[in-house]
Amino acid sequence: MNMTQRYFTNLIERLNDVMVSQADAIAQAAAVCADSIEKGKLVFTFGTGHGSFAAMEMFPRTGTTVGFRPIVESTMISFHRVLGDGGARQYRFIHSREGYGDAILSSHQLESEDTMLIFSHSGINAVTLDIAVGAKKHGMKVIGVTSIPHSSQVPSRHSCGKRLFELADIVIDTMAPKADAGIVIDGLDSPVGASSTSVAIAIGQSINAATVEELVQRGCQPMIMVSPNTTAKVEADRQNDRNYAELWRRLSARSL
Repeated sequence: MNMTQRYFTNLIERLNDVMVSQADAIAQAAAVCADSIEKGKLVFTFGTGHGSFAAMEMFPRTGTTVGFRPIVESTMISFHRVLGDGGARQYRFIHSREGYGDAILSSHQLESEDTMLIFSHSGINAVTLDIAVGAKKHGMKVIGVTSIPHSSQVPSRHSCGKRLFELADIVIDTMAPKADAGIVIDGLDSPVGASSTSVAIAIGQSINAATVEELVQRGCQPMIMVSPNTTAKVEADRQNDRNYAELWRRLSARSL
């Protein structure tokens, strides 16, 4: 088996394990998200570093529904240049600073009937836990997508002393190993082939789709993003503009 086959086999096995073992938790998460969206509220999504990719995929993305609202901080995602402005060292510093998450939440009008969906492989860093603690203080339900194999083996880096899986009302385990990368190469000390981001994005999309199904079963009509890269671009743009208008309606209805 070559490396490509090893990587995809490893990823497929992990996705299959999550599909089987986390199905109930994903269904519970979808029901909570549907509760918020049905009431005209929002499901905020958050992640730092690579966890932000899954948060951003929740909306607006083809096939996703209005009601999901990513919180995306540029200081938390733009470290791909490594050195220079917005580099990896700045990111390491910022996401470890307790209180920054509180400042982030203060810029959003949160309501108790909203939901907070947090993606974090380790579930231990200060800003992520600020978001979880702050959301719970607002009376929101918190859903955590995290690696219990990793998080259960390391201490919290927040004064609350808890990790995401200990704070969240619903926990979905990515089952990613502590090192994240899971493929060993003979003659190399460190494993390769990280999978936590791919699994987290898959979980996020499954929550989104299951939320839509739940809403339809309740007699609601979700507003779905469609691809503008089709021959029916004009109609796609029209539908997506209606979706954006609905998001704005939900946001503008909130008091400052």
